[in-house]
Amino acid sequence: MRAKLLKQSRFIITIAAALLAIGTMPALAAAPKGPQISRSIARPLIAAQKALQAGKFAEGLKNLKEAEGKSGLTPFDRKTIDDLKAYAYVKTNDMKNAQASWEAALATGACTPADTLRFTRAVFQLSYNAHEYPKAIEYGKKLADLGAASPDIYAVIGQSYYLTNNCKNAGAYMDKAIAATRKDGKVPQEGYYQIKLRCAFDAKDTAGEISGYSDLIRLTNKPDYWNALLRIERQDEKQDRNLLMIYRIMYNTNSMKVGSDYVEMAQLLGDAALPGEATDVLKKALASGVIAPDQQARTNRLLADMQKRADADRKGQAEFAKEAAKSGAGQLYVKLGEVYYGFGDYANAASAIQTGLQKGGVKSLGEAYVYLGLANQQLKNIPAAKKAFAGLKSVTTMPPNILKLWALYAGNLS
Repeated sequence: MRAKLLKQSRFIITIAAALLAIGTMPALAAAPKGPQISRSIARPLIAAQKALQAGKFAEGLKNLKEAEGKSGLTPFDRKTIDDLKAYAYVKTNDMKNAQASWEAALATGACTPADTLRFTRAVFQLSYNAHEYPKAIEYGKKLADLGAASPDIYAVIGQSYYLTNNCKNAGAYMDKAIAATRKDGKVPQEGYYQIKLRCAFDAKDTAGEISGYSDLIRLTNKPDYWNALLRIERQDEKQDRNLLMIYRIMYNTNSMKVGSDYVEMAQLLGDAALPGEATDVLKKALASGVIAPDQQARTNRLLADMQKRADADRKGQAEFAKEAAKSGAGQLYVKLGEVYYGFGDYANAASAIQTGLQKGGVKSLGEAYVYLGLANQQLKNIPAAKKAFAGLKSVTTMPPNILKLWALYAGNLS
């Protein structure tokens, strides 16, 4: 799933059109007190400008080459000629020569601050579009030095680093893009995080992948990201209790994709004496069409068994409630609440578990807080759900990674 998800997402960040208007006709006249073009090139330059304004780009370039051939050109003359050439090349879709012309203009030393910014942006954009990533990085950094870096520019620098196999700097510049976006009061692009995730995947950095998927879940809460994250967490888990905790999150984030996940979760619920919930899981699996044809008979047999056990639990609910009330500890109330939850009786589930926690002596604190949170979520009481999930922090027997997963789950409730 991870490889498929990464393959489907190209992670290519395109430069926004707003970054640069490279098709704008440059002005020929200088400010009254600024440098002036030499008289020797006035005629061909004026002719070039008229030709370019008329859309006669070949004629304009011919006039510019004539001006370029004159002797005694000043740096300002060369900068003006190079800028007009770049404009003509853009209009004729000759981006390679447009880029070279703006680089030449920058090299004249005659650029105003506005010229420097415009030409640097142009070279940055054109070099990136031409897949000249080292040059895009160079000119992107120059834009940052000029105080003109935007989230998109940081992201393109990061993308360029990634495409030159430099993941350390790719991640650093994606972090800059994320920070700059948040500073602007906006939501970062998904692609900013995907680059960092791709780097972790390529490096077989499992911790980095977990961090990357977690970031994307906080940003989007997409089931595909949950699925990928939970499969990483599940792959080395040996304890059934922890495995069921992972499946509970997978089920409640709609990130189960294959029938075997539903079946294994149902079996674990059955082992945990929760056949009512197992029945619902299997019914959803069969209704969603994820059970393979050759597994349907087996799944239906498992469903029939769980249904039989659930019916027995339902008949014994009243007696179970009496036993819980007589008990000096709260464990039976918690278990009763879990049974109520499996039957979809969320109000009684939340009430029973809360009573059990107040009594104390609860052995399965992790399950108690999880089911209390899930029951309140079903009741649309999100503040109470978040409070319940926050209680997991006090459960010393729950592994840190499972605690982080539930904290991530709770953080996305709204």
